[in-house]
Amino acid sequence: MSASRFRFIRQRLRQRQAQLLLALRITISALLALALALAIGLPLPLWAVLTALILTQANLGRSLRAATDYMVATLGGAIYGGAIAVLIPHDSEAALLAVLGLAVAPLALLAALNPRLSAAPITAAIVLLLPAITHGSPLESAINRVIEVALGAFTGLAVSFLVFRATAQRQAIEAAARSLDLMAAAVTQLVGDVSRSRDVETLHRIQDAVGQSLVQLQEVASEAAHERTVRIADEPDSRPLLRTLLRLRHDLVIIGRASALPLPPALRERLKDPLQQVSAAFADYMRSGGKALLARQGPPPLDMVRRALEQFALALSAVRRDGLTRTLSDDDAERFFALGFALEQVHANFRDLERCIGEWAQAAVTP
Repeated sequence: MSASRFRFIRQRLRQRQAQLLLALRITISALLALALALAIGLPLPLWAVLTALILTQANLGRSLRAATDYMVATLGGAIYGGAIAVLIPHDSEAALLAVLGLAVAPLALLAALNPRLSAAPITAAIVLLLPAITHGSPLESAINRVIEVALGAFTGLAVSFLVFRATAQRQAIEAAARSLDLMAAAVTQLVGDVSRSRDVETLHRIQDAVGQSLVQLQEVASEAAHERTVRIADEPDSRPLLRTLLRLRHDLVIIGRASALPLPPALRERLKDPLQQVSAAFADYMRSGGKALLARQGPPPLDMVRRALEQFALALSAVRRDGLTRTLSDDDAERFFALGFALEQVHANFRDLERCIGEWAQAAVTP
């Protein structure tokens, strides 16, 4: 194998490291759950293995949330399904159909109202129907089901915690840094060139990547909250960082709408260079902020951003003093002043971002 081919494979493996480690954790969970189920003599090791597979997630917070929901739903479904099976005779096929409907329907409605309880009707059906296959009692079926799920949940959580542990807190920081990189690219395209128009499809393409990244961050932030609840990760709350990035995203939406059409020629010539400086300063701060988050270092200085905005404010004052804004149409004036307002809002949100980065850096050095 050539050296270039080997480097390419190594690079691809590094890019997929998180997925490969997840696959390894899932495999270990399945094997360990089966070994434990056979060691203690469970009648159906299948359910322990399936539970371990389901609950071994991409990060520890997600595994905790899935395990809590699955155990609550399983316990409720086993109790209700077992009670129905014990209290109501179902010797004939017609009676079995009626009892199955009575066992599943309420739990299915509950699962429809709260998707976190989706395992409850499945558990009730298993508890009710499995004795016909194993020739056991409904009570025994319910108890075995709870033990099997508990064993699978314990195995999945243990493997998630001990084997190449991936925390939602770390993934939240990585998602935030990725979002800042995407915002830097977006602000470069939207503010750096005010001489051309952009159609709706182009604006959506620029903004969609940022939006999708923030959706991922929002999901991971909720999982990180589970880790904080059980004191697994003693890190700063990632939700303030998420709120700051969402506000920056809203600023980008306003900037995108304001820059959909080019500035009038007179304004374009006077403001082109100041806006390019603002664009470069914003993009540099976003990228540097993402790197500081990943390295758990202090926030980058805001001096370049302040200087660029001061130069833009001076150019804007000169434009107003020369009366160039008086001849603008209502639409052009609205977009022009919206652009200036959005740039100031970005600066204000940068101060919040500075505070969030400082909190994460301080947590890294504080025992």
